[in-house]
Amino acid sequence: MLCAQIERSFSRLLLIACVFRAASLHAQQSPSRGEWTAYGHDALGSRYSPLTQITRENVAKLAVAWTYRTGDANVATHAMVKFEATPLMVDGTLYLSTPLGHVIALDPVRGTPRWTYDAHVDVNANWGDFANRGVSTWVDPRTSSSAVCHRRIYANTIDARLIALDAKTGKPCAGFGDAGTVNLRRGLHNTPFQAEEYQLTSPPAVINGLLVTGSSIADNNRTNAASGEVRAFDARTGALRWTWDPVPRDSTDSAWKTWSGAMAHSTGAANAWSVIVADSARDLVFVPTGSPSPDYYGGERIGDNRYANSIVALRASTGKVVWHFQTVHHDLWDYDNAAPPALVTLVRDGRRIDAVLQATKTGQLFVLDRDTGTPVFPVEERPVPASMVFGERASPTQAFNTVLPALSRQTFPLDSVWGITSADRDGCLAQIRPLRNDGPFTPPSFQGTVAVPSNVGGAHWGGVAFDPTRQIVVVPVNQIAAFVQLIRLDEFDTTLARANSSRLGDQYTRMHGTPYVMRRRILDAPSGLPCSPPPFGSLVALDLRTGTLAWTSPLGDVRSLKQELSSLPAPLGTPNLGGPIVTAGGLVFVGAAMDHVLRAFDVETGRELWKGPLPGGARATPMTFQLANGKQFVVVCVGGGDEWGKGDYVIAFALP
Repeated sequence: MLCAQIERSFSRLLLIACVFRAASLHAQQSPSRGEWTAYGHDALGSRYSPLTQITRENVAKLAVAWTYRTGDANVATHAMVKFEATPLMVDGTLYLSTPLGHVIALDPVRGTPRWTYDAHVDVNANWGDFANRGVSTWVDPRTSSSAVCHRRIYANTIDARLIALDAKTGKPCAGFGDAGTVNLRRGLHNTPFQAEEYQLTSPPAVINGLLVTGSSIADNNRTNAASGEVRAFDARTGALRWTWDPVPRDSTDSAWKTWSGAMAHSTGAANAWSVIVADSARDLVFVPTGSPSPDYYGGERIGDNRYANSIVALRASTGKVVWHFQTVHHDLWDYDNAAPPALVTLVRDGRRIDAVLQATKTGQLFVLDRDTGTPVFPVEERPVPASMVFGERASPTQAFNTVLPALSRQTFPLDSVWGITSADRDGCLAQIRPLRNDGPFTPPSFQGTVAVPSNVGGAHWGGVAFDPTRQIVVVPVNQIAAFVQLIRLDEFDTTLARANSSRLGDQYTRMHGTPYVMRRRILDAPSGLPCSPPPFGSLVALDLRTGTLAWTSPLGDVRSLKQELSSLPAPLGTPNLGGPIVTAGGLVFVGAAMDHVLRAFDVETGRELWKGPLPGGARATPMTFQLANGKQFVVVCVGGGDEWGKGDYVIAFALP
């Protein structure tokens, strides 16, 4: 009897402990009302802020409150720099990072620096994607608030270092790794051929005292490129806790048989270069993986290549696969899962469903049960075209939604070829007529293939924002087509390739380990405008209560980029890269487009309500915060690189 009483008491104590632990975990995932504690607002990545000071009624009054320059624009670099950071705001301070390895703490009201840290990255290296999307933060529960490194700021640098800094001073945390730094190139299954092959562009996920990070691996170089392991490190010490490789190396792995060929299990990449999100209550991280190497030929990796091009739920404490859902089988199009997943709660038929939203370059939005990976909205396998390339075996089917509409254009028939003038249209038709153009997932070919969406997307790394009250998900997408061709090595003309590269903007890549060279470009008219009809970029909203299109609006105004288009009556959109956020004030904020503007849209109708001029393009995703009893600010980093323009600005907007 006494034993039974003790057992019941112990059970009650366990229940109380579990309740307190769940509350603690929820507190870790849910920032205080005015803060922005992770890249996607919180660990779940919904990009929804509960702030309501800025509304649809007063957003037109927004004005620049302050501007800060990081200094990156004054440094000469070998590769184009892309300032894509989304700042954090915790404990009354803004924290951000730059591509050149600077980590900066700012006064959030004045925009003045409190400290800066320089990681001294090699600015002369030929980084393939010289970008940085921000930092992460963690509070050490074992230390007092006054202790050194009680709150830490973590930065991933382009040269593959994970650095821990004291949030108050910006000084490295001595007990983390080697004097504050962990070298992420060490211990990989496939060693990088050169430094530039293995990079980091996104911040680590933080969950239950662990830092979980992926990597950015250069595309198309070789079959056995650097391996794309996802790894977890102790947030306090930097010690490695586990490693998971999206290319199965163990024959007992259930995905092993979906990779066949002599080199299949030494394939590289399939890495997670986008942002990983976390559900600490479930002890899960959700990893968006990309294409195996190389992107456009899979003859050395026959099969579906499971875990690649997937959303993978890993047990955060162990790194074991809990479930996975593959968005593209046997990728031949560079259709990485570039968008961060978003963990949201849907209401369907009166039932609450914890879900994962994964937008894809293919223009699909997959909505998956968070516990099982089962589609919440039905998905079916549809037949797709076969490959005509020797040695290649394209997947006979691919996954498509049957209820949710596609986010972006899926086909590009000849009768839809567009041109602002007859000369433009004729130039486009001359390019496109000879190409293979058999609809979605037409494989690369020797004659050249139309790729719709392009390798940029569809949905891209900008990702999604979700309004939990209205159950609306908002996604920026590109609507442009591309060309891709495989050229046999014995037929490759280097002189002609150089001429085409300068004349047409073609990109050529020797895919080592294969018998082919890859050639690709966006399908543009002689004027430089896309051959696909406008809008060239869109902001799309789906109602997840009904699974229907809520609205779509052109994103960006190409008229501001080309004088000859200024007389057109309506914006045509522009190609875009960068993400949206949603606020409880009923607003969507997004930069992303090639014109130099930050925009606000009505989340219910898609009507553009405000645009704030910027000194350059904003490829970064904005954020918003509010100090206690203070103003609500909207902050965006400006300086997208490439066609978005050079810049190193952090700009804050607020009401007068």
